[in-house]
Amino acid sequence: MPLVKFPYGTDIIEYDIPKARFRAELVSEMHHYKPELPPLQLVEQALQNPIGTPRLSVMAEGKKNVVIICSDHTRPVPSKVIIPPMLAEIRKGSPDADITLLVSTGCHRLTTDAELLTKFGPDIVKNEKIVIHDCDNSETVNIGKLPSGGTIIINKLVTDADLVTAEGFIEPHFFAGFSGGRKSVFPGVASRRTVTYNHNAEFIAHPRSRTGLLEGNPIHIDMLYAARLARLHFICNVVINSDKEAIFAVAGDLDKAHVAGTEFLADRCQVTAVPADIAISTNGGFPLDQNIYQAVKGMTAAEATVNKGGVIIMLARSNDGHGGEMFHKTFRDEKDVDRMLRTFLDTPKEDTIVDQWQSQIFARVLQRAKIVFVSEAPDEIVRDLHMTPAKSLEEAMKIAEEFLGNPNATITAIPDGIAVMVVE
Repeated sequence: MPLVKFPYGTDIIEYDIPKARFRAELVSEMHHYKPELPPLQLVEQALQNPIGTPRLSVMAEGKKNVVIICSDHTRPVPSKVIIPPMLAEIRKGSPDADITLLVSTGCHRLTTDAELLTKFGPDIVKNEKIVIHDCDNSETVNIGKLPSGGTIIINKLVTDADLVTAEGFIEPHFFAGFSGGRKSVFPGVASRRTVTYNHNAEFIAHPRSRTGLLEGNPIHIDMLYAARLARLHFICNVVINSDKEAIFAVAGDLDKAHVAGTEFLADRCQVTAVPADIAISTNGGFPLDQNIYQAVKGMTAAEATVNKGGVIIMLARSNDGHGGEMFHKTFRDEKDVDRMLRTFLDTPKEDTIVDQWQSQIFARVLQRAKIVFVSEAPDEIVRDLHMTPAKSLEEAMKIAEEFLGNPNATITAIPDGIAVMVVE
């Protein structure tokens, strides 16, 4: 029987799938990719050979107020590898620069002190100035209008800076096409009002707002425009493997360098859907499986390969619970998913509510398949979210077979639903 290993928190769940029922294991080439250089050297090489800009050290010359936008606790960005060489480059060009590490939480909860230590290490936490963006309470500035009409409101630390830079990582993203690049600014350091407008129901439902699509994607178009208007001068982004290690790096112009990274990734993470009655997926383990809200991303990979009316088994530790008050409330209070989606689509862009985008995508997944959710989240919350709770993969499989009325239901496994682009 094929043995498949599924990341779950910081652990691995191993499961033997009966050969007669096994359809496929959908795995990105990145899972086994072996880079020519170790992570730190990859980043240093990218910084020495930027795409579309001078070196960061040159750009820093004469700059006094510099911001590095950093990812938050929900992203497995190897900041310990990226930030030190970025700091060195900036200080090479401007030794006395006042540098702020601005943590781009978007609309997530604020990053804790313990999470900062894990992310950056004690030296950076002790010696560098770190500010955590708060989409509701940080001082912000209105810098203009999005192509779609919304107001662009971003953290004032960005508008006050002489040089704006960002770290990040590039992975498939279920409605922005890919993460990284422009997302550091928007939604990373934008106001809640700006984020909710961009993540409106019309855009989420748009056929180009899908994994791996940038051209014609209305969400990406708004994000890129806002990042340019906010003067994001320079990025350093990496691609990571299943061990969360950098295996490829790009630096330079926020669009040109980002596109180079997406092209490298897209060629290696695309997999062909293999339809099955049951699809098993994950969020790639910690840190992206800390709550149910984030787990919707991994579910969309299963959505692309599970048979209509089938069952998705989602493995996500979710030790932080639901991860979104409005996300939870929406499903707890509305049992009719079809009516919920109609309500979203009837909502004007400017009235988009918090977490509506995630609820809309989750509702779409629920229309396709039942979901059995393996986690540490309270069973009541899982049921509120229209799913069936399970405490093990074995229990989840029994529940799925009962739902389908078929002990021989076929199975497709997706060990890391975040890392793959599943296409027909």
